[in-house]
Amino acid sequence: MMEWTTRHYRYFARLLSRHALLYTEMVTTGALLHGQDPERFLAHHADEHPLALQLGGSVPEELAICARMAEAAGYDEVNLNVGCPSDRVQNNLIGACLMAHPDKVAACIAAMQAEVKIPVTIKCRIGIDDQDSEADLTHFIETVAAAGGRIFIVHARKAWLQGLSPKENRDIPPLDYDRVYRLKQAHPELTVALNGGLKQLPDMQAQLDHVDGIMVGREAYQNPGLLLSIDQAFFNDATERPSRHEAIRQYRAYVAQELAQGTRLNALLKPLLGVFQGVPGARAFRRHLSENAHLTGAGLEVLDHALAKVPEFHIERS
Repeated sequence: MMEWTTRHYRYFARLLSRHALLYTEMVTTGALLHGQDPERFLAHHADEHPLALQLGGSVPEELAICARMAEAAGYDEVNLNVGCPSDRVQNNLIGACLMAHPDKVAACIAAMQAEVKIPVTIKCRIGIDDQDSEADLTHFIETVAAAGGRIFIVHARKAWLQGLSPKENRDIPPLDYDRVYRLKQAHPELTVALNGGLKQLPDMQAQLDHVDGIMVGREAYQNPGLLLSIDQAFFNDATERPSRHEAIRQYRAYVAQELAQGTRLNALLKPLLGVFQGVPGARAFRRHLSENAHLTGAGLEVLDHALAKVPEFHIERS
């Protein structure tokens, strides 16, 4: 979700759902400890909570410091990414390649938990490359759990680190939800959430018969209107949510503030591209934003003109 779950996307997402736990993009320990502007990676709006900072790293001492920084910055959770298949992060022993080093991950989790009071969670895969048996996953989970890990978000697809691109890893090999179900059955004392391939609300709800929670990635970004149904479906909150039009009008004030601070309009409007998915006028809305948001001097009128292309009477509250 690099360059997707930006603070602008998260602000808009919070307008759609009061309760969904939002995650940042993965931030490496190097960016926080050695970058020129670490505060940029920790920045978030107060309205984004509940909010988790996702970290990438493999040095326990560095992750402990970064976890402390996350807590001091006000994050509600800090998550260690052990699932990203990118070769760029592999070279720094970050992401899914760490599944081959359960003892190292256990040391990282223990070091992070010793520094903070907020939850420390782990996002992982069901396996990597030839290390793909159920026994391998069990060994990884039990090793990390022995060090204090209690909350695991499991992407139910193995990562091929050799021979497949990160994009190909989104769809190959097939998802294996049953392996995650069996993991939860074997370890009822752990919190196990399922990630991967979830697009329809009924399918998401059905997973709660087997696991403790779900994480939705690409679908929540590409079809953010989905979030309008989350509060009632998962948190028993029947409070009326805004329509898509109303949410965009609320977001407009945020856009105005950010433009005044020098933020690029294109970055602010990118999270809106899929909000009208399946609604008459969605293509015209998306096209207007795509063709005009990047132009020199473009301002709020781009959003206003795009919104006018979607007839409001077609929109039903979710």
